[in-house]
Amino acid sequence: MVSNVYREGGDNLNSNVRSCYDDIIHLPHHVSTAHPPMPRTERAAQFSPFAALTGYEESIKETGRLTEAKRELDEDEKEILDGKMREIRERVKEHPKIAITYFLPDSKKDGGKYVTVEGHVKRMDLYRNILQMQDGTEIPVKEIVEAEMID
Repeated sequence: MVSNVYREGGDNLNSNVRSCYDDIIHLPHHVSTAHPPMPRTERAAQFSPFAALTGYEESIKETGRLTEAKRELDEDEKEILDGKMREIRERVKEHPKIAITYFLPDSKKDGGKYVTVEGHVKRMDLYRNILQMQDGTEIPVKEIVEAEMID
């Protein structure tokens, strides 16, 4: 019983408990010859907190991150966009300043986001079907939803 083990006063051990360990209480502390003592920093690390669910926090953030669904242009919007892209293609050697809005697919989950970029056109790569801006940005033509000439 716990109350029997502790006494009030200086000596906390009950004489019955003390007598159980009389044969070993005065022996020197054992020091292993096979294993060197562990440094204090490593001993402290044994008791430091750890993440039981590694990656859980990142997974929750990723799940909560919102993406937009890609919308399909109707026939009228496609016709208007084709006319604007034709005008950009005709003036590409002039490096016109334009504003392009395009869909950027998300690399981790379905959907993505719409991005608007302003800058000067460097070239249109018809083989790769890419619009390249002078700052190096490459925009897939099939992802463009809006184009405006600024010059």
